[in-house]
Amino acid sequence: MNEKTQNTILHIEGMDCANCATGITKSLQKSGMENVHVDFATGEAVFYTKDKSTLPSAIKDVQRLGYKIIDSRLKENNDGKLSTIEKRFYVSLPFTILLFFSHMLLSHDFFLNKPLSQLLLCLPVFIIGIMQFGKSAVGSVRIGVPNMDVLIFIGSASAFIYSLAGMYLYSAHEAHNYLFFETTATIITLVLLGNVLEHRSVKQTTSAIKDLSALSVSTAKIVGLQFGKEVITEINYKDIPVGALLQVNTGDKVPVDGEIISGEASIDEAMLTGESIPSEKAVSDKVIGGTILLSGNFRMRAEKVGNDTTLSKIINLVKKAQQAKPNIQKLGDKISAIFVPIVLGISISTFCVSYFGFHVTLQDAMMRSIAVLVISCPCAMGLATPTAVMVGIGRAAKRGILIKGGNTLEEFAKIKNIVFDKTGTLTTGEFQIKNITCFNSSEEEVKEILFQLEQHSSHPIAKSMVRELAAMHSSKTFSDIVEEKGLGISAVDVDKNEYKIGSYKIAKALTADNSHNAYILKNGVLIATVDLTDELKANVKESITSLKAAGINSILLSGDTKAKCDALAEKVGITTIYSEQSPEQKLVIIEKLNSENATAMVGDGINDAPALARAAVGISLSNATQVAIQSAQIILLKSNDLSSLAEAYLISKHTLITIKQNLFWAFFYNIVAIPIAAAGLLNPMIGALAMAFSDVIVIGNSIRLKTKKLK
Repeated sequence: MNEKTQNTILHIEGMDCANCATGITKSLQKSGMENVHVDFATGEAVFYTKDKSTLPSAIKDVQRLGYKIIDSRLKENNDGKLSTIEKRFYVSLPFTILLFFSHMLLSHDFFLNKPLSQLLLCLPVFIIGIMQFGKSAVGSVRIGVPNMDVLIFIGSASAFIYSLAGMYLYSAHEAHNYLFFETTATIITLVLLGNVLEHRSVKQTTSAIKDLSALSVSTAKIVGLQFGKEVITEINYKDIPVGALLQVNTGDKVPVDGEIISGEASIDEAMLTGESIPSEKAVSDKVIGGTILLSGNFRMRAEKVGNDTTLSKIINLVKKAQQAKPNIQKLGDKISAIFVPIVLGISISTFCVSYFGFHVTLQDAMMRSIAVLVISCPCAMGLATPTAVMVGIGRAAKRGILIKGGNTLEEFAKIKNIVFDKTGTLTTGEFQIKNITCFNSSEEEVKEILFQLEQHSSHPIAKSMVRELAAMHSSKTFSDIVEEKGLGISAVDVDKNEYKIGSYKIAKALTADNSHNAYILKNGVLIATVDLTDELKANVKESITSLKAAGINSILLSGDTKAKCDALAEKVGITTIYSEQSPEQKLVIIEKLNSENATAMVGDGINDAPALARAAVGISLSNATQVAIQSAQIILLKSNDLSSLAEAYLISKHTLITIKQNLFWAFFYNIVAIPIAAAGLLNPMIGALAMAFSDVIVIGNSIRLKTKKLK
């Protein structure tokens, strides 16, 4: 039975750059795998397969390329230990040091400088070079994606074979002029050193996933019954069932998502939301797995476990986001794909022109040709974009900003307009009483009426007023309470007085003033009007100001009345306003704005979903509807604080700047270095050192984004 197996994951050791990942991708695709994504930084290959029986042969094909497939548990156990490439470097290093310094500093008669001694010292390093670079080079050529290892292996092997020929064709005294064993060993060892530094540096670009994964607990305290008595036992995190009763104490991490059923606590949610102030929780409040209980203790009911928890979804979202390539990466990928054949052509041309055209010596012509091979670095181009994207998305995730892909980072960095919905986006959706105007009644009496009657309404405005008036001590009692949707609520007190609270519709026969939010009638007489204000979210004005300073125009797009939209826009500093717009009209406006300049949309409701999807970048809030979240490319976990919006833009902007810097360095390095090597002005060993560190420079620039001051 050919069932599609989803999310098959292989852990692969030995990948150095995006070119390696491309080779493995092609190999898996040739083996019949679908939707293949290989991430050189995390060492993971994710794909679908229709037939599980083809998996072993696909794995063998990857291994033939020179890479090692490791078990996930083995990978976890080996974390912190020396990798294969580090072991090979440390084995090669002493042989290379002996070869290099004996050749440079000691006479030809010294025993280490004898041809046979030099061969024996070089041989272990050359064998390691075959294991590290030769196998990968042959495999990459076989599948039609030649990688950097082709250049390294040809360069080191040429020097080795030339030295071997010189050793046997000439006498011991003359052979010294033809021995370049130290060149072979030094090239291999220096490239290994570069790979080691690169390997360690790339790990830092993926630290966000590791930090998020570290939030997960391994065990939890589950409450149960044993012989009729309550007992608390430890249970593996993976075995927690939905509905389980869990005990969480001070200092513990909340094991899974759920609801507090007893107790109260102060919880640090900073790692998931970016909010530094602890969140106070009590009975009926929701808690998120991975957050830390600072004080108090509680019991909770598990609601989401395993891969359904918020933390697991965030980790998966960050992983998927790092897989999505921005458009700017396509340039680097195209050049990397043809880079190795071009360099091989330049190397051969260098040898021919030098030896036959300029009549330089055979040794010099060969050294120039080898220098061209080892100075060239397609890896730098392959690393330029993904390393910056991983750091940028990781930094955003740590600040409570989930960005769905490197392409989103690129698009968001280019936006010129940000369109805001009003209620639930700029405002909390919770209303406050701004003013009560009384006619032949006291404010105290009006508040009592409001509190008692609005408790029986499910309208958001009613709920907000009840919340604000919760401290009221009312002696009034009402009966026959009836709510009419779209009109209001009515009731009768013990003295048979009839009261009504509602919109202007209930008072239109009594007053021409329709500017108030609620009207209160007693026995058909208007006794009060209520004006409400929608509470602004934290840092709205500051965020709008920051965006304006960055050259971004903020626009208010709402279905609310013109008066309310104008008042809000004036308060926060927005000058472009579209009010009283239907979802269809919103869509038209977004399309128009997007056609003129790249436009982002921030919204939270179902009616915002089409506009979010149509905008260049859709931005939603963590407490938004699922439809809005699915339609958006950026999700702000701090739903009541818009300061993270400006931060998301700055992270995107500086990530794109970093990518451009990396690509400039990668292109500049190769454009300058290759002609210098071809002109014979660069020793192959210096070339190997420069090549080794070119990757590290690119990765280092990306890592700088983790702590770079954004402005």
